[in-house]
Amino acid sequence: MKVAIVLPTYNEEGNIQRLITLLEEEIFPQIKNHNIHIIVADDNSPDGTGKIVEDLIKKYKNLHIVYGEKQGLGAAYLRGMTAGVEKLHADVLFEMDADFYHDPKKIPEFLKKIEEGYDFVIGTRYNNGGAIPKNWGLHRKIFSIFANLLIRTILFRFSIHDWTGGYRAIKKEVFLKERNEFAKYGGYTFQVAVLYNAVLDGFKIAEVPFHATDRVLGRSKIAPFDYIKNLLQYVIVSKFIEIWNSPFPKYAIVGFSGYLINAISLEIIKNSFGLSSGLSAALGGELTNIWNFLLNNYWAFSSQKITSFNKLFSKFVQFNIVAFGSLVLIGLFVEAATSLYSDTSLVRQVALFVSIPLLVIPYSYTMYNIFIWKRWHIPFLSKLQKIAG
Repeated sequence: MKVAIVLPTYNEEGNIQRLITLLEEEIFPQIKNHNIHIIVADDNSPDGTGKIVEDLIKKYKNLHIVYGEKQGLGAAYLRGMTAGVEKLHADVLFEMDADFYHDPKKIPEFLKKIEEGYDFVIGTRYNNGGAIPKNWGLHRKIFSIFANLLIRTILFRFSIHDWTGGYRAIKKEVFLKERNEFAKYGGYTFQVAVLYNAVLDGFKIAEVPFHATDRVLGRSKIAPFDYIKNLLQYVIVSKFIEIWNSPFPKYAIVGFSGYLINAISLEIIKNSFGLSSGLSAALGGELTNIWNFLLNNYWAFSSQKITSFNKLFSKFVQFNIVAFGSLVLIGLFVEAATSLYSDTSLVRQVALFVSIPLLVIPYSYTMYNIFIWKRWHIPFLSKLQKIAG
C-alpha cells in the first residue's frame, strides 16, 4: 500500500528536521511492505520551517510539502491529506504531530492494524499501557482524562478510549467520506467530529497504545478554554441529533401507546377475572407486546423492517421471548407495590407507570436493538445473536 504521513507545521524549525530524519533513516527502513511518503502541511511558518523541508526534499525523494494560510489544524490536515490522495494516490493517511508528542516507533503497529482489516486506527493514551506525558501539570492531566471520559459518556461510546488524540491512521475511503469534518470545526474539535462520524458510518476502529511525550522545543498551540467550550457544544448537539434521528423517539411513542393499552387492560382483566394484580399486569403486557411488535417493526425500526410472513412470525416468537423479561419485571413490580401498600387501582396504576421508565424501557430498547432488529452489534454477544437468528 502507498502510505502518506501528514505532518502539520507552524513554526516547527526546532523539530521538523529531527523528525523527518528519524522517520526516513530509522523508522521507514523497518517497514518492508509499504511505499511511505511524508507530506508536510505548512501554514506559511515565518520561522523558516518550509525552507528546512525544501532543503530536505533534495535528499529524500518521498518528502513533499504543501503550503497554505493558517486556518487551524483541521484545515492543515485537509490540505495535506487531499494532496496525499489526489497527487500521491495514497491508500492510507496518517495524522501525526511534528513535535515528537506522538511516538514515531508506533507507525508499524498502526499499519499492522490496517493490514488486519481496520479502517481507522487511533493512537490511545488511555488504554492498554498508553500514557499522557509525565511532566504535565496535575490540572492538565485531570483535564485530559476528564475530557475523554466526558466525551465517551455523552456519546455513549466506551469502547473507544481516546477521542481527542491526533495520532491516527485512516484509509483513503474514510478520508473521502469524512473530509468535510476536518475544516468544519475550530480548534481541535474536528478530531472528535471525524472519529464520531466514522463510527456512525460503520468503519472498523482499532487502537494502538502509545506514550505521549510533551514537546521540548516550541510551544503548544492549544487554547484550552475555547477548546472545552467548542468540544462540549459539539458532543452534546451531536448526541442529541443522533438520538433524534434514531428509532428511539418513535420507540418511545410506541411505548407510551402500549402503556395506555397495558394500563386499561390491567384493570379490565383484574376486575373481570379476579386475577392477582401482578398476573393481570403481565397479561395486559402481552396484549401490549402484540401492539408494540407491529408498530416497532413497521414504523420505529422500519429501516430494519421484517416483511416476510414466515420471518415475521418467527421474529414475533423471539420478540415474545425477549419481552417475557419485561412482563416479569412489570408483574413483580406491581405485585410488590400492591403487597407493600394496598391492592387498589391507584396503587396498581402508579406501580405500572413507574415500572415503564425505570425497568421496561432500558431493558426492552437494549434487547430489541441487539436481538430483534439487530441495529447494535456487541462482540461478546455475537454467539447469542447467532442463536437468536
